[in-house]
Amino acid sequence: MRIRHAFALVSLMLACITSMAATLAINVGGERSLTTEQLLARPDAATIRVPNDVTFHRTMTYRAVPLRALLGITELPAGKELQITATDGFVTHFSAKLLFGDAKKRAEPWLAIESPDEPWPQIPGSGDIAPFYIVWIDPAASGVTSEQWPFKVDAIRIAPTLAARFPQIAVDKNVPANSPIRRGRIVLATQCMVCHKLNRAGDASMGPDLNIPRNPTEYFQPRVLESFIRDPKSIRAWPEMKMPAFDKNAISDTDLDALIAYLGYMAKRKK
Repeated sequence: MRIRHAFALVSLMLACITSMAATLAINVGGERSLTTEQLLARPDAATIRVPNDVTFHRTMTYRAVPLRALLGITELPAGKELQITATDGFVTHFSAKLLFGDAKKRAEPWLAIESPDEPWPQIPGSGDIAPFYIVWIDPAASGVTSEQWPFKVDAIRIAPTLAARFPQIAVDKNVPANSPIRRGRIVLATQCMVCHKLNRAGDASMGPDLNIPRNPTEYFQPRVLESFIRDPKSIRAWPEMKMPAFDKNAISDTDLDALIAYLGYMAKRKK
């Protein structure tokens, strides 16, 4: 019993040391590296309450700093977006409009910081999401998607937009402006390319390429693919499976149809 208690104490001490040693890299015009301790000591650090937290599916309370103030900028250069990377290979992007849109009514992003004396709960399939997690207050005001709540964050930087860097995900000019294929490309960029590549394009490394060697529309019937996206485990499951379910709050029926239309379009455009 004493050995178990000693082991538990050592594990707790190591967790605290790891949390205090965590660093966040920021490059938005100058490189900085901030530790957990430095972030928690900022004068604008506050205790915030986040209703309907996307990761925990309940109201959560965090020590956090306002992301815009942390960045120290009021706009992004033309053709650029904010790239947020995580230690598990997840990569998401915030557009200039999302970050610096209408100041009178917009979602407020915060960088939540795990305090060593108040560890966050673990979540099934992802375990420990510390040390840094971007959360939103009033996300609906700016149309924040479910995949724009990155955790295990390790770096924030300005980068060219996905469309500028990866022409192989583009839609041909002859596709009508109101085509669902065009909307589908946007859905894929915001909701899928955080984990997947397409035509070897993208920064994420959690999931397989969605077009090479085979596109999902080539081996799933449309309705089965819909079911798989809505609830992956209803179609196939394995212990290490990481793909989450995307309910109608995460991807509407219209956007899901558009996503599948885009995937079908790209199946004939492997690059």
